[in-house]
Amino acid sequence: MAVQDDAREQQMRDRFNLRVTDDRKRDGIDAFLSIDGRIVNFELKSTTSGSVSTVRDFGPKHIEKWKDLHWIIAVYDNDGSKILRCHYASPVDMAPWVDRKRNYVLPDVVLGQDIASAVESSTVIKIFDGRTGPYSKDDAKWIMKNQWRAGDYKAAMDVPGGYSLGRMTEMMSLRCAYLMARGSTLNNPHIEKSYVDQLPILDEEEPAISLREHVRNYFLSAAATEDATA
Repeated sequence: MAVQDDAREQQMRDRFNLRVTDDRKRDGIDAFLSIDGRIVNFELKSTTSGSVSTVRDFGPKHIEKWKDLHWIIAVYDNDGSKILRCHYASPVDMAPWVDRKRNYVLPDVVLGQDIASAVESSTVIKIFDGRTGPYSKDDAKWIMKNQWRAGDYKAAMDVPGGYSLGRMTEMMSLRCAYLMARGSTLNNPHIEKSYVDQLPILDEEEPAISLREHVRNYFLSAAATEDATA
Protein backbone atom coordinates (compact mmCIF):
# COMPACT_ATOMS: atom_id res chain seq x y z
CA MET A 1 0.00 0.00 0.00
CA ALA A 2 1.27 3.49 -0.80
CA VAL A 3 2.41 5.52 2.21
CA GLN A 4 -0.09 8.27 1.34
CA ASP A 5 -3.01 5.82 1.21
CA ASP A 6 -1.93 4.24 4.48
CA ALA A 7 -1.78 7.65 6.16
CA ARG A 8 -5.24 8.57 4.89
CA GLU A 9 -6.72 5.32 6.16
CA GLN A 10 -5.22 5.93 9.58
CA GLN A 11 -6.63 9.45 9.56
CA MET A 12 -10.07 8.03 8.77
CA ARG A 13 -9.82 5.38 11.48
CA ASP A 14 -8.90 8.07 13.99
CA ARG A 15 -11.70 10.37 12.88
CA PHE A 16 -14.39 7.71 13.23
CA ASN A 17 -12.89 5.77 16.16
CA LEU A 18 -12.49 2.58 14.16
CA ARG A 19 -10.17 -0.30 14.92
CA VAL A 20 -7.97 -2.53 12.79
CA THR A 21 -7.54 -6.28 13.21
CA ASP A 22 -4.31 -7.71 14.59
CA ASP A 23 -3.53 -9.40 11.28
CA ARG A 24 -4.97 -7.00 8.74
CA LYS A 25 -3.02 -8.35 5.77
CA ARG A 26 -4.64 -11.75 6.09
CA ASP A 27 -8.28 -10.66 6.39
CA GLY A 28 -8.08 -7.66 4.06
CA ILE A 29 -10.42 -5.56 6.23
CA ASP A 30 -9.47 -1.87 6.44
CA ALA A 31 -11.22 -1.25 9.77
CA PHE A 32 -14.02 -2.49 11.97
CA LEU A 33 -16.51 -1.15 14.47
CA SER A 34 -18.00 -2.97 17.44
CA ILE A 35 -21.54 -1.72 17.94
CA ASP A 36 -24.62 -3.15 19.68
CA GLY A 37 -23.11 -6.60 19.85
CA ARG A 38 -22.13 -6.62 16.17
CA ILE A 39 -18.80 -6.43 14.40
CA VAL A 40 -19.18 -4.14 11.37
CA ASN A 41 -16.39 -4.26 8.79
CA PHE A 42 -15.43 -1.23 6.71
CA GLU A 43 -13.80 -0.50 3.39
CA LEU A 44 -11.99 2.85 3.57
CA LYS A 45 -11.47 4.83 0.37
CA SER A 46 -10.30 8.34 -0.42
CA THR A 47 -10.24 10.61 -3.44
CA THR A 48 -9.18 14.07 -4.55
CA SER A 49 -11.00 13.93 -7.89
CA GLY A 50 -14.42 12.71 -6.82
CA SER A 51 -14.24 9.28 -8.44
CA VAL A 52 -12.77 6.47 -6.35
CA SER A 53 -10.32 3.80 -7.46
CA THR A 54 -10.98 0.39 -5.97
CA VAL A 55 -8.77 -2.65 -6.71
CA ARG A 56 -6.37 -3.63 -9.43
CA ASP A 57 -8.05 -6.93 -10.30
CA PHE A 58 -11.77 -6.89 -9.47
CA GLY A 59 -13.34 -10.33 -9.62
CA PRO A 60 -15.49 -12.87 -7.76
CA LYS A 61 -13.45 -12.67 -4.53
CA HIS A 62 -14.17 -8.94 -4.26
CA ILE A 63 -17.87 -9.44 -5.00
CA GLU A 64 -17.99 -11.90 -2.11
CA LYS A 65 -15.93 -9.67 0.19
CA TRP A 66 -17.84 -6.47 -0.50
CA LYS A 67 -21.41 -7.78 -0.25
CA ASP A 68 -21.50 -7.24 3.54
CA LEU A 69 -19.02 -4.36 3.89
CA HIS A 70 -19.83 -0.81 4.92
CA TRP A 71 -17.86 1.96 3.24
CA ILE A 72 -16.46 5.35 4.16
CA ILE A 73 -15.28 7.50 1.28
CA ALA A 74 -13.25 10.58 2.21
CA VAL A 75 -13.13 13.40 -0.33
CA TYR A 76 -9.93 15.42 0.04
CA ASP A 77 -8.90 18.80 -1.35
CA ASN A 78 -6.80 18.92 -4.52
CA ASP A 79 -3.45 18.44 -2.79
CA GLY A 80 -4.78 15.65 -0.56
CA SER A 81 -3.99 17.37 2.72
CA LYS A 82 -7.48 18.14 4.04
CA ILE A 83 -10.69 16.14 4.22
CA LEU A 84 -13.57 18.12 2.73
CA ARG A 85 -16.30 15.61 3.54
CA CYS A 86 -16.87 11.93 4.16
CA HIS A 87 -19.59 9.77 2.64
CA TYR A 88 -21.06 6.65 4.24
CA ALA A 89 -22.31 3.71 2.18
CA SER A 90 -24.07 0.67 3.57
CA PRO A 91 -24.02 -2.68 1.73
CA VAL A 92 -27.41 -1.71 0.28
CA ASP A 93 -26.03 1.63 -0.92
CA MET A 94 -23.15 -0.09 -2.72
CA ALA A 95 -25.13 -3.05 -4.07
CA PRO A 96 -26.17 -1.40 -7.39
CA TRP A 97 -22.56 -0.50 -8.20
CA VAL A 98 -21.20 -3.91 -7.20
CA ASP A 99 -23.97 -5.66 -9.17
CA ARG A 100 -23.09 -3.71 -12.32
CA LYS A 101 -19.46 -4.76 -12.05
CA ARG A 102 -20.50 -8.33 -11.28
CA ASN A 103 -22.63 -8.45 -14.41
CA TYR A 104 -19.73 -7.11 -16.45
CA VAL A 105 -17.36 -9.93 -15.46
CA LEU A 106 -20.00 -12.68 -15.15
CA PRO A 107 -19.69 -14.14 -18.70
CA ASP A 108 -15.92 -14.50 -18.33
CA VAL A 109 -16.28 -16.02 -14.86
CA VAL A 110 -18.80 -18.64 -16.00
CA LEU A 111 -16.73 -19.44 -19.07
CA GLY A 112 -13.65 -19.95 -16.92
CA GLN A 113 -15.50 -22.21 -14.48
CA ASP A 114 -16.87 -24.40 -17.27
CA ILE A 115 -13.49 -24.71 -18.95
CA ALA A 116 -11.82 -25.64 -15.66
CA SER A 117 -14.41 -28.31 -14.91
CA ALA A 118 -13.79 -29.86 -18.35
CA VAL A 119 -10.12 -30.65 -17.66
CA GLU A 120 -9.59 -34.40 -18.06
CA SER A 121 -6.82 -36.85 -17.28
CA SER A 122 -5.84 -36.89 -20.95
CA THR A 123 -4.75 -33.27 -20.56
CA VAL A 124 -2.51 -34.20 -17.64
CA ILE A 125 -0.98 -37.10 -19.56
CA LYS A 126 -0.31 -34.82 -22.52
CA ILE A 127 1.41 -32.22 -20.35
CA PHE A 128 3.59 -34.88 -18.73
CA ASP A 129 4.53 -36.31 -22.12
CA GLY A 130 2.67 -39.58 -21.71
CA ARG A 131 3.35 -40.25 -18.03
CA THR A 132 0.29 -41.51 -16.18
CA GLY A 133 1.66 -41.20 -12.67
CA PRO A 134 2.34 -41.39 -9.89
CA TYR A 135 3.60 -37.82 -9.86
CA SER A 136 6.14 -36.27 -7.54
CA LYS A 137 6.00 -33.11 -5.46
CA ASP A 138 8.25 -31.44 -8.02
CA ASP A 139 5.71 -32.37 -10.72
CA ALA A 140 2.95 -30.79 -8.62
CA LYS A 141 4.98 -27.61 -8.09
CA TRP A 142 5.55 -27.41 -11.84
CA ILE A 143 1.77 -27.23 -12.26
CA MET A 144 0.62 -25.24 -9.23
CA LYS A 145 3.64 -22.94 -8.91
CA ASN A 146 3.17 -20.24 -6.24
CA GLN A 147 -0.58 -20.82 -6.05
CA TRP A 148 -0.04 -23.35 -3.24
CA ARG A 149 1.95 -23.33 -0.04
CA ALA A 150 4.02 -26.21 1.35
CA GLY A 151 1.16 -27.51 3.47
CA ASP A 152 -1.16 -27.66 0.46
CA TYR A 153 1.18 -29.96 -1.43
CA LYS A 154 1.46 -32.30 1.54
CA ALA A 155 -2.29 -32.39 2.17
CA ALA A 156 -3.03 -33.21 -1.47
CA MET A 157 -0.82 -36.33 -1.61
CA ASP A 158 -2.96 -39.43 -2.14
CA VAL A 159 -0.27 -42.03 -2.86
CA PRO A 160 2.99 -42.60 -0.95
CA GLY A 161 5.18 -39.56 -1.54
CA GLY A 162 3.15 -38.19 -4.40
CA TYR A 163 -0.04 -37.91 -6.42
CA SER A 164 -2.19 -40.19 -8.55
CA LEU A 165 -3.42 -39.32 -12.03
CA GLY A 166 -6.84 -38.52 -10.58
CA ARG A 167 -5.42 -36.17 -7.99
CA MET A 168 -3.17 -34.46 -10.53
CA THR A 169 -6.22 -33.97 -12.75
CA GLU A 170 -7.97 -32.24 -9.87
CA MET A 171 -4.95 -30.01 -9.37
CA MET A 172 -4.83 -29.19 -13.07
CA SER A 173 -8.48 -28.15 -12.90
CA LEU A 174 -7.74 -25.89 -9.93
CA ARG A 175 -4.84 -24.34 -11.80
CA CYS A 176 -7.02 -23.76 -14.83
CA ALA A 177 -9.72 -22.12 -12.68
CA TYR A 178 -7.09 -19.88 -11.08
CA LEU A 179 -5.69 -18.75 -14.44
CA MET A 180 -9.13 -18.18 -15.92
CA ALA A 181 -10.22 -16.19 -12.86
CA ARG A 182 -7.23 -13.91 -13.25
CA GLY A 183 -8.18 -13.32 -16.86
CA SER A 184 -11.80 -12.53 -16.00
CA THR A 185 -11.03 -9.64 -13.66
CA LEU A 186 -11.77 -5.97 -14.25
CA ASN A 187 -8.84 -3.61 -13.84
CA ASN A 188 -9.43 -1.01 -11.12
CA PRO A 189 -13.09 -0.14 -11.68
CA HIS A 190 -13.80 3.36 -10.37
CA ILE A 191 -16.79 4.39 -8.32
CA GLU A 192 -18.04 7.32 -10.34
CA LYS A 193 -18.17 10.81 -8.85
CA SER A 194 -21.91 10.95 -9.53
CA TYR A 195 -22.35 7.77 -7.49
CA VAL A 196 -20.26 9.07 -4.60
CA ASP A 197 -22.08 12.42 -4.57
CA GLN A 198 -25.46 10.79 -3.91
CA LEU A 199 -24.22 8.87 -0.85
CA PRO A 200 -25.04 10.21 2.65
CA ILE A 201 -22.55 12.72 4.07
CA LEU A 202 -21.35 12.15 7.61
CA ASP A 203 -21.57 15.01 10.08
CA GLU A 204 -18.30 16.93 10.35
CA GLU A 205 -18.85 18.10 13.94
CA GLU A 206 -19.48 14.64 15.40
CA PRO A 207 -18.20 12.21 12.74
CA ALA A 208 -17.95 9.14 14.99
CA ILE A 209 -21.46 9.63 16.39
CA SER A 210 -22.86 10.32 12.93
CA LEU A 211 -21.33 7.11 11.56
CA ARG A 212 -22.83 5.03 14.33
CA GLU A 213 -26.25 6.56 13.74
CA HIS A 214 -26.07 5.59 10.05
CA VAL A 215 -24.95 2.07 10.89
CA ARG A 216 -27.75 1.62 13.42
CA ASN A 217 -30.31 2.97 10.93
CA TYR A 218 -29.05 0.48 8.36
CA PHE A 219 -29.58 -2.47 10.69
CA LEU A 220 -32.97 -1.15 11.78
CA SER A 221 -34.00 -0.84 8.13
CA ALA A 222 -32.70 -4.31 7.35
CA ALA A 223 -34.63 -5.76 10.30
CA ALA A 224 -37.79 -3.98 9.21
CA THR A 225 -37.41 -5.39 5.70
CA GLU A 226 -36.96 -8.92 7.06
CA ASP A 227 -40.07 -8.55 9.25
CA ALA A 228 -42.12 -7.26 6.32
CA THR A 229 -41.16 -10.20 4.10
CA ALA A 230 -41.40 -12.90 6.78
